[in-house]
Amino acid sequence: MPTTELSAVDNVRLMRTTFDAFNAGDLAACTSRMASEFVINLAGAPTRYGQDVWQQGVDIMRQGFPDMQAHIEDVFGSGDRVAMRLTFRGTHTGEFQGIPATGREVSYTSNEIYRVEDGVIAEEWICSDMAGLMAQLR
Repeated sequence: MPTTELSAVDNVRLMRTTFDAFNAGDLAACTSRMASEFVINLAGAPTRYGQDVWQQGVDIMRQGFPDMQAHIEDVFGSGDRVAMRLTFRGTHTGEFQGIPATGREVSYTSNEIYRVEDGVIAEEWICSDMAGLMAQLR
C-alpha cells in the first residue's frame, strides 16, 4: 500500500479515536491529539487558534447539552485530510446561547474536515447546522 494511503488510514483512525474520547468526556485525550497551535475554522466565524479555544467551545456546548454525543455517519481520508459527516445528539438541560434549558432532545448535522500533521490534528474546518439546532430550541 502506498505511504499516502497508509497515512490516510492512520489519520482516519486518529479521528475515530478522538471522537471516541470526546463521547467518553475525555477532553484531555482530545487535546492531547491536537497541535499546540491548533487552527479552528468555523463557518461564519473568524479563524481561531489553540487547544484552549477549542476546549472553551466544547465547554459551551457541554453546558447546554451535557450528554452531547457525536455519531460518525461518514468518514474518509486522503493524504493529510479526513472528511467527516457527523450527527450530534444531546438533551438541552442547561443554558445555551441565552436560551434556558428546554429539556428537549436535539440533533444536528456537522460536516467537518481535519488536517493531520506529524500524527496530530493540526487544523479543522467545521460547517454545522446551527440554524437547525437553534430551531429545535425555540
